[in-house]
Amino acid sequence: MIALLRRDLALAVRAGGGFGLALVFFLIVVTLVPFAVGPGQVQLAAIAPGILWLGALLACLLSLDRILALDYEDGALELIATAPLPLEAVAAVKALAHWLTTGLPLVLVAPVLGILLNLPGPGYLWVVVSLAIGTPALSAIGTFGAALTVGLKRGGLLLSLIVLPLYVPTLIFGAEVARRGALGQPLETPLMLLAGITLASVALLPFASAAALRVNLR
Repeated sequence: MIALLRRDLALAVRAGGGFGLALVFFLIVVTLVPFAVGPGQVQLAAIAPGILWLGALLACLLSLDRILALDYEDGALELIATAPLPLEAVAAVKALAHWLTTGLPLVLVAPVLGILLNLPGPGYLWVVVSLAIGTPALSAIGTFGAALTVGLKRGGLLLSLIVLPLYVPTLIFGAEVARRGALGQPLETPLMLLAGITLASVALLPFASAAALRVNLR
């Protein structure tokens, strides 16, 4: 598992499809928002948590097709499937590699980009906390979608259509945690729901992803 994780991390960095592209896209989204809604500090502060979460979600979505597609195209996925490592573990490692190269950098850069949106002081901590808790769910769900569409022509579009509705609960509760944290309001309920979604996704979706891979590799 460690060797597979190292391989996926190296491929993601060399291909530039995870780390660099997601961060650039996140920066572009956050930078363009003030031009679209106006430079009013009060208005930007009100929408900052939601914009940061939406930008992170779309940045994660941008790199999902690379989770399994490259391995499928060069035949490595079939070799991995015949290895002693269970496909459930393979799916979990793929999701972890995606989070380390895409989700974690977004978590770390979000406070810096929050300055551009005039994010209230208390909101910086809770944006980081909500993204740190919620982005693993985005990677696990994205891996499941990639497993469903691997090998399909123009699977990227279908992948987006499958994954986006599944992302909505994570987006809602993650943005709500960040918003309530920025305003100093009670946030225990959305925080617990966000954590529950992530725990359920990480625990269950590797099995669903492995089942989808078995079907597509027959």
